[in-house]
Amino acid sequence: MTIEMSETFDTQTLLERINALESRVNELEAHPAQGIEDRVAMVVFSGELDKAIAAFIIATGAASMGLEVSMFFTFWGLNAVKKQKIFTGKDLLEQGFTAMLPGKLGETGLSQMNFFGAGAQIIRGLMRKHDVSSPEELFGLAQELGVRMVVCDMSRELLGVRDAELVDGLETGGVATFLGDAARAKVTLFI
Repeated sequence: MTIEMSETFDTQTLLERINALESRVNELEAHPAQGIEDRVAMVVFSGELDKAIAAFIIATGAASMGLEVSMFFTFWGLNAVKKQKIFTGKDLLEQGFTAMLPGKLGETGLSQMNFFGAGAQIIRGLMRKHDVSSPEELFGLAQELGVRMVVCDMSRELLGVRDAELVDGLETGGVATFLGDAARAKVTLFI
């Protein structure tokens, strides 16, 4: 008899829990997750030509589809948004980074088969031959389409990149800026 009461109690408890779970599922279905928007958030960690091309193609494609797009440029990804090299006003280490890193998107190499810069020239030639927009044109189109481009403050400081070295019209921000965009995004990418 004790076993039957125990089974009855367990069955009743399980039924109550099932009812509570069904109620919660119905509530969640009636009020889907708030804050998820038609947005793409992207970390651009690499400034190599092929990866920058991919990042800008995805960004412009998403923006053309009506999605809000934010690109967060960090570490080597800064190379994709630089316009020049400046050595003055920097310490020795910062000058070293400036000397070793590309000064602008047009000076970046490929991540594979770069062949001392020849690979980048081949890819650019193929892009012209196949009527594909250049990386610089893709960057301009991204700006025209309202893509939010944020430069990581910490990376900029660590690498000694000055504001005057960056393309005009960029924002600066920290990881919280990116995470704020990513938390609301349907798609988050790391390039």
